[in-house]
Amino acid sequence: MAITTAASRLGTSAFGDAAPVELRSNATQDDIETVIQATYQQVLGNPHLLKSERLTIAESLLRNRQITVQEFVRQIAKSDLYKQKFFHNSFQSRTIELNFKHILGRAPYDQAEITEHMNRYQNEGYEADIDSYIDSAEYQTSFGENRVPYYRDFANAGLCERSVGFPRLLQLYRGFANSDRVQLSGKAPKLVKDLARNTSSAVTSLSGAGFLPALKGDASFSAFGGSTAFGSGRLFRVEVAAISKPGYPKVRRVNKAVIVTYEELTPHMQRVQRQGGKIASIVPL
Repeated sequence: MAITTAASRLGTSAFGDAAPVELRSNATQDDIETVIQATYQQVLGNPHLLKSERLTIAESLLRNRQITVQEFVRQIAKSDLYKQKFFHNSFQSRTIELNFKHILGRAPYDQAEITEHMNRYQNEGYEADIDSYIDSAEYQTSFGENRVPYYRDFANAGLCERSVGFPRLLQLYRGFANSDRVQLSGKAPKLVKDLARNTSSAVTSLSGAGFLPALKGDASFSAFGGSTAFGSGRLFRVEVAAISKPGYPKVRRVNKAVIVTYEELTPHMQRVQRQGGKIASIVPL
């Protein structure tokens, strides 16, 4: 059932009315193809997918019932194809937004979730971070092993949801025909200010009104820049270890901690990585 009577005007009615796609024990080959297509559409953000880009080995394993839909989702999310589309050359906070949308079927609810995944990526790596979504109790409760993830906050599913989820997800979803690779604001994060301020996201139409790129100088949408004056007002203590940039002495050094605004967080982490350093911790103040 749709979560709002305005679902048809917002373009979300299809998700409230349609039954989730599931791989059942008596599925035909046509049913399996439907599952494969639905999984690509969900995890890759409604892509235009070339035949050469398909994960043929993973597809074959699913057709032969050697892996579950859950494992197929995992292989797509860990693939070079996914990284090329949503990880390389993107803000880390944007990648996390899309991981939530593609894998858990919702938007991040608060800044703590963004910080958690930033820390996990820095400490354990990309694959461990992807596993944390797919192996979570939330994923298992919502989708299990053989249901394709879907946009849960567009329907009254009643599973692991919060009221802020609908407007948050609507900011990441811009229409049934839209791809996550061609949105107006590009690779920049969409929820950066709302999450930092812990405010509800605005509900805007899918025509693009109210959903334009930020003005020039807004550091939350500019690569490797500082923040605008005062930024969002949220501050973070970032502890850095093991800087190995040429010119640094190759001896053990104490960790260095700096205070940065939310808008400076991703650019600062990228600079640390370029210098060969490691983020020891990120703590909101």
